[in-house]
Amino acid sequence: MEEVQDDSQSPSVWGSMQDLTSWGINDHEEVKDQPRTTRQDLVNDLKRAGTTGSKKTISNTLRRNGLKSCSARKVPLLKPAHVQAHLKFANDHLDDPEEEWEKVMWSDGTKIELFGINSTRRFWRKKKDEYNPKNTIPTVKHGGGNIILWGCFSAKGTGRLHRIEGRMDGAMYREFLANNLLPSVRALKMGRGWVFQHDNDLKNTARATKEWLRKKHLKVLEWPSQSPDLNPIEILWRELKVRISQRQPRNLKDLEKVCMEEWAKIPAAVCANLVKNYRKHDLCNCKQRFVYQILSSAFLMYQILMSCNKMQIT
Repeated sequence: MEEVQDDSQSPSVWGSMQDLTSWGINDHEEVKDQPRTTRQDLVNDLKRAGTTGSKKTISNTLRRNGLKSCSARKVPLLKPAHVQAHLKFANDHLDDPEEEWEKVMWSDGTKIELFGINSTRRFWRKKKDEYNPKNTIPTVKHGGGNIILWGCFSAKGTGRLHRIEGRMDGAMYREFLANNLLPSVRALKMGRGWVFQHDNDLKNTARATKEWLRKKHLKVLEWPSQSPDLNPIEILWRELKVRISQRQPRNLKDLEKVCMEEWAKIPAAVCANLVKNYRKHDLCNCKQRFVYQILSSAFLMYQILMSCNKMQIT
């Protein structure tokens, strides 16, 4: 089958693409090693190598090698001890049966801004209509204010959602669990042997809180620090924020009301699916990510040591 040449490519550019065959192999490896490399950096590399190529040509070459430009994902800053703890958690639980995760009551807090998620909405418009009121989103400082929520869920559905006002200390947290966690467990009919998940915030791990949990005979899932990406409730928070943006609340009181209504509307099937996919998706991705990070760090250290040895020899 004859390949159709794009008319927008001049002969010189087409020639450059042919010249880039050997370059592409080396350069896509460079981009893999240094993913923050820009197309302009690569254009400059080509010039130094005596080859010309446009940014478009470079993009096409990288795409043919399976690479595309993406926004970086935001993740917590992790120390080596955090990485090891994450990896241990994934290894310890990777083979747990699905039924074990169905017993977990997941919990966490989140901040909901009044106009926060609207900033990500997209519109179809003509270039000249960019300031048409239909195509704009009013903005205010700090997202127009926010509320802090605590929620929980299990494979059986969403539990209670509660607004946190003021700074919560250990005593407030224990009272909070008594008034919200335990009623959620009863409402969802978790049964015997259910497990509570919460993060390692100081109020959560305080001696008095641990003693309260022990007296209530609550089993707590051991949880690694700095690991919101391991908690499937983060996906529910995103779902909630999308639903809220569609309702467009006008003030904080309205925002709280909408949050409660939309949280209650999240189908139990969505929760069940999150838990069902937890082991094969979240834990596998976690292990894959941190093994890669450890190996990358080891390779970097190897390169540094080799460079030092060369300097000593010379």
